[in-house]
Amino acid sequence: MRCVIARYPFDLTKAGVLESMKGITPEPVTGESVTIGRRRYPVKQVGQIITRQDRRDFTSGEVVRAMARLGFTCHDHPEAAPPVRDLSPLETASELLGGPAARQD
Repeated sequence: MRCVIARYPFDLTKAGVLESMKGITPEPVTGESVTIGRRRYPVKQVGQIITRQDRRDFTSGEVVRAMARLGFTCHDHPEAAPPVRDLSPLETASELLGGPAARQD
């Protein structure tokens, strides 16, 4: 499939992307991502590897469009962690000591 990333044309195939990403350890996902094989990669990391361009030269949207057209699953945002509730000083001290205030909500 022919696509344009950072104004340069690329002929990409699903098999070619899989081969390029083989053995590459995914970086932590902080934004848009794509699932390749059984791993989830940041789209900027994938774009850098498949195009051999600097990450600043292309947008994540260009890579997302190309990966989606090739049949890869793309994700908008990383899976959210559960919200963290700030504890009061009493709750913090009680939690450290294992007291009953740690069990109150």
